[in-house]
Amino acid sequence: MARQHRTASVLVLLLLVPLTASYSVSAEDAQPAWRSVGLDPAAWTDRPEAEDSPMMESYTGNAVIQMEVSWQTNLLSSREEGTVIIELFEQWAPITTSNMIAHVESGLYNGIFFHRVINDFVTQAGDPTCRTLGVYPSTSPTCGSGGTGETIPLEHDENLSHVDGAIGMARSADPDSADSQWYIAETEAHGLDPENRDDEGYATFGIVRDGMSHIRAIACVQTSDAPIGCEVPQNPASSAGRPLLEVEIISMDMIGVADPDGTIRNPVVEAQGGSDWLQDAVLVVGLPLLVVLVGVGITLAVYNKQEKNPLTGDEQQPAVFEAEMVMVAEIVEPSTEVKGED
Repeated sequence: MARQHRTASVLVLLLLVPLTASYSVSAEDAQPAWRSVGLDPAAWTDRPEAEDSPMMESYTGNAVIQMEVSWQTNLLSSREEGTVIIELFEQWAPITTSNMIAHVESGLYNGIFFHRVINDFVTQAGDPTCRTLGVYPSTSPTCGSGGTGETIPLEHDENLSHVDGAIGMARSADPDSADSQWYIAETEAHGLDPENRDDEGYATFGIVRDGMSHIRAIACVQTSDAPIGCEVPQNPASSAGRPLLEVEIISMDMIGVADPDGTIRNPVVEAQGGSDWLQDAVLVVGLPLLVVLVGVGITLAVYNKQEKNPLTGDEQQPAVFEAEMVMVAEIVEPSTEVKGED
C-alpha cells in the first residue's frame, strides 16, 4: 500500500512539471494587454495629406498611440481638446519605436506641453521637464533641452520620410543624440530627410492616422515668434516658437495595434499544430487529471496511515476486511470431526 502511495505521488509530480513549464513559458512570452487589441484603420478619417509613400498604409501589428491634447488658439478663444492617433512603424524603426513605447508606457509624456511650435513646419514636444510650474509659462529652466539622459542611435529606413503628419525624433548636432523629444511634421518636410542634408538628417518612425486637424490647430496658436498666430506669414527666422498659451499633452497611452485585415479582431483558431495548441491541450486535459490524481494521492495517504497499529506498530488490515472475515467464519465453521476413509 505504501508503494501505491509513492507511485501516486510521483505521478502527481510528473504531471506538475509540464504544467509548470507551460505557465513559465507563457509568462516569459507574455505581451502587454494592448497588443491583443486590434484597431480598424477605416475608423481613422482625419488624416494627413496623402503622398506616394509606404507610410500611407497601415500594417498589421503596428503599435498605436492615443494622445489627448488641449490648447487655446488665442486669449479670446476657449480651450479646446482633441484626440490624436499615431501609428508606429515598428518593422522599419524597431529601436526608435521601442524607445517611444517605453516612454509612453511609463507615463513620461503625461502632463507636459508642446514647447516648440512653428506653423507650416513642426510641432515639438517630449521633454519631461516642460511642465507648468504654477501658472504657464512658468516652467523648468531646462525645458526645451531636457530628456531622460538615455539616447538612441539614428535609425533610417528607405520607407520612412518626412511626409505630412510624420512623427520624428528631435536631436542635437550629434546624429545619435535622440532621447525622448519628438515632433510632428505639420506639412511635408522632406528637407529633414537624410538624402537632403549633410548632417545625416532626422529619423521618422510613425505617422498621425487620425486627429491631424488638431495638429494643424496647434500649429496656429500664438507663439513667441508668431504672437498673432498663423493668420499672417510665418516669421522666416522662427526657431523657438514657444506657445504663449499652454498646449498640453493631457495623456499618451498605448491603445492597441493596427489591424487592417481584421485578423486580430477576428482570430482564426487553428485545429492542430503549434506550441499554443500543445499548451492548451495540457491545460484542458492535465488540470482535471491533476485534480483526480491529487485526490487519489490524499486518499492513499489517509488509507496508508491505517496500515499500522497505533499501539503496537504491527501491520493490520483495514476494519472492513476484518468484519468480512468474521462473517465468513461464522457462516462456514470448520468441522472438528475426523472422518475416516470408507
